[in-house]
Amino acid sequence: MKRILQFDSAPPGWYARWRMSPEITRSSQVTVWALVEDSESGARQVVGVDALGQWQGSLENEPGWDFVRYFYLSVDAGQPDDLFSPVQSQMEQVPRQR
Repeated sequence: MKRILQFDSAPPGWYARWRMSPEITRSSQVTVWALVEDSESGARQVVGVDALGQWQGSLENEPGWDFVRYFYLSVDAGQPDDLFSPVQSQMEQVPRQR
């Protein structure tokens, strides 16, 4: 089992990219960085928790969402093409091919 030991807010511009299928990805803004510990091994890692509450290695992630990587875009660079927001309408949540 993994547990969150500590967390801190993520600065704007950090995103987590998730793969839905070989052609489709979704990116979600990282809201906090968390220090996570594996209770069996004692190993610790820092993970980004996105706007949906998903994080790399969590067993409670949305089915079919496979973590790809974290990435940073400066605020001036805009937002990723495959941005997903949990507050968008159903029509806005249609994933784009990448």
